[in-house]
Amino acid sequence: MFEQVIGQQDIQQRLMQLVSEERLPHALMLCGPQGCGKKALAIGFAKVLLTANGQKPSAMVDKLEHPDLHFTFPTIKLPSMGSDHKPVSDDFAKEWHDMVMSGYYFTMTDWLEQMGGENQQAIITAGESDALIRKLSLKSSQGGYKVSIIWLPERMNIECANKILKLLEEPPSQTIFIMVCEEPEKLLETIRSRVQRIDVKRIDTESICQALKDKRGLSDDMALRISRMANGSWRQAMELLTADTENELFLDLFQALMRLAYQRKIKELKQWSEQLASMGRERQKRFLTYFLRLIRENFMYNFRQEDLCYMSQREEEFARNFARFINEANILPITELIDRAIRDIGQNANAKIVFFDMALQMIVLLIQK
Repeated sequence: MFEQVIGQQDIQQRLMQLVSEERLPHALMLCGPQGCGKKALAIGFAKVLLTANGQKPSAMVDKLEHPDLHFTFPTIKLPSMGSDHKPVSDDFAKEWHDMVMSGYYFTMTDWLEQMGGENQQAIITAGESDALIRKLSLKSSQGGYKVSIIWLPERMNIECANKILKLLEEPPSQTIFIMVCEEPEKLLETIRSRVQRIDVKRIDTESICQALKDKRGLSDDMALRISRMANGSWRQAMELLTADTENELFLDLFQALMRLAYQRKIKELKQWSEQLASMGRERQKRFLTYFLRLIRENFMYNFRQEDLCYMSQREEEFARNFARFINEANILPITELIDRAIRDIGQNANAKIVFFDMALQMIVLLIQK
């Protein structure tokens, strides 16, 4: 049932123990960083529950088409939808099924592209909660559990969150909720208090390394290099394996910012910020996350400890001359600056202002020693 899960043996055992000891709560929330396998664990556990109580595994379970399995996920509003329509998961059922069946380790960015709205902010609407209430009010078609998987519940709007809260307070008969969450602090406290939280850590390097050799046929050296750079994320390992062109773009942008800031070229920095502002917000946040990683890697590079550095060959070539500018005096201010930019972009602040301000502050921060 957990065949797509990389590592996380302790969590698998913990979930199975809940069933065997008959301590299964009506609502679970798997929390952890992107790429650690929360979604894979949730789907694997749903399969376990749908085949519990003597029910035999079936093609419906394997293909995730079981009538008692319900997926809830963030959606967008397409131009073809009416002005009064509140998008729901059913509107994108085919796209979701195609995406899940191609692999469980996809991100919000992947999902936005699948829906055809890369530059939009996907949310879970109140219409979704109404639809879920109707579905779960029906009796189990197979006589066992009904399983509701809610991917990224932190993207529920407030109206939806309040309705889901009522569902959790008065759960329908034989219903198990499994939430898959990356930012639990954004959820209502009342929702967090009504679920049993399980924290999923990053995947250990050894498990990623072994999976790369078993599933992808990589050599020992290549598997070890990629698994170390993946930083506990199977998704990141896959991106590194396919030489993701977006990372190449992000490295170019990172290098350009540092060079222009060091040279104090204000006009060019303004053009740099406008280039970033022209990208979608999800890509802007991905760049800032990449930026944070490279700052950390360059700081560690100064210690000349290979086991602590996780960079591609091109990133390391740049670090040889640049790393000395990231030191004890500026590592924390730079990290705080980027964290603030991520927050501002997430709150729909003016991207040109956010990135230009960030670029100007880098001029000052790079000269701190």
